[in-house]
Amino acid sequence: MNFSDVEGLKAQACSLIDKNAETLINVSHEIHDHPEENYEEVFASELLTRTANGLGMPVELGAFDCATGFSGDVGSGPTVCIMSEYDALPDIGHGCGHNVIAAAGLGAAIALASIAKASGGRVRYLGTPAEEGGGGKILMARNGALAGVDLAMMVHPADADLATIDAIALQQLLVEYTGQESHAAAAPHLGRNALDAAVLGYMAVATLRQHILPTERIHGIFLKSGEKPNIVPREASSEWYVRSDNVTSLAALKPRVLASLESGAHACGCSVSHQWIGTPYADMVTNDTMGTMYAHNALTLGRTVTDPRHGGHRVVGSTDMGNVSHLVPSIHPMIASAPAGISIHTKQFAEFARSPMADKAVLDGAKAMAMTAIDFWTSSERQEAVVAEFRTANPDQNVL
Repeated sequence: MNFSDVEGLKAQACSLIDKNAETLINVSHEIHDHPEENYEEVFASELLTRTANGLGMPVELGAFDCATGFSGDVGSGPTVCIMSEYDALPDIGHGCGHNVIAAAGLGAAIALASIAKASGGRVRYLGTPAEEGGGGKILMARNGALAGVDLAMMVHPADADLATIDAIALQQLLVEYTGQESHAAAAPHLGRNALDAAVLGYMAVATLRQHILPTERIHGIFLKSGEKPNIVPREASSEWYVRSDNVTSLAALKPRVLASLESGAHACGCSVSHQWIGTPYADMVTNDTMGTMYAHNALTLGRTVTDPRHGGHRVVGSTDMGNVSHLVPSIHPMIASAPAGISIHTKQFAEFARSPMADKAVLDGAKAMAMTAIDFWTSSERQEAVVAEFRTANPDQNVL
């Protein structure tokens, strides 16, 4: 296919996104106004499914044994998977801007569906719930969602246009302490304070932080701490996120964290139990061949994409898209949806996620992804380069 044909397909895709701009932005706003947490995204998944079907991208809800996930394919040939996330955070709603991810993914999917046949490719549109700790992509991938997929992509809002999120491996940990209740004034000597055990465990983790890699992160909260001050707490619990560079180094860090948390129980004469929750989130392996295509297309929209791996601004976090990137060639670029310095996972970012800046990110993100998919579909050389890089760069780790 010659250059003019490719550019014509890109123009056609972008034109369709512009034609449906009002609908896409409304979807973003509606999801923002109805925040739903992990696996509870009934409103968002039904809205996206209904809208996609109405705009020529047929999808079915409840795909791959995931009640709030959806999936649909159009076309045949090399398969590009476009992903939408749409879960929110407790209390602060869409402080991670997943409403932008959802609408941008929808826009890219409907545009690609309209030209898949002419481009010689297939688009798979996946709705992937529960990114904020529930591992929706892992569940769906385990059930076959990525079968036949040649590459996967999504865009994530941030305060800058970046080639990738600086995603590191993560696993959640729940720790429960059990002691003996007693009257705190009349008979404190009969009590065994579970809250003290939890606090000492917390402090032990704080000392451990001096002796871990600068790139590693450990952070936790107390879930249960007692009923009344004059009752020695019988039960206490805490929840933790343990992060490291990759799944291998995470496996080495986990027992050190657990030993620190258990030490408080030993000191206070309490018992302790723990649960590592779900499959670890893996580090993100960005396919730079594909990322270069995305950056070029974003530049045509007036966005200069910088690479945080080469210095400058970074957004550090963890995502189940990391697991996807170990299974198929993937990109997870960040798209500026808020002013510089506005951090994700804050109420302030949630406000910007429903702003003109975020609305523009919905449309630009959809266009950049659609144009990147067209570049991939229409060039066997690019297809081969993407696969070759994936085989070379992707470490052999069990991510499901």
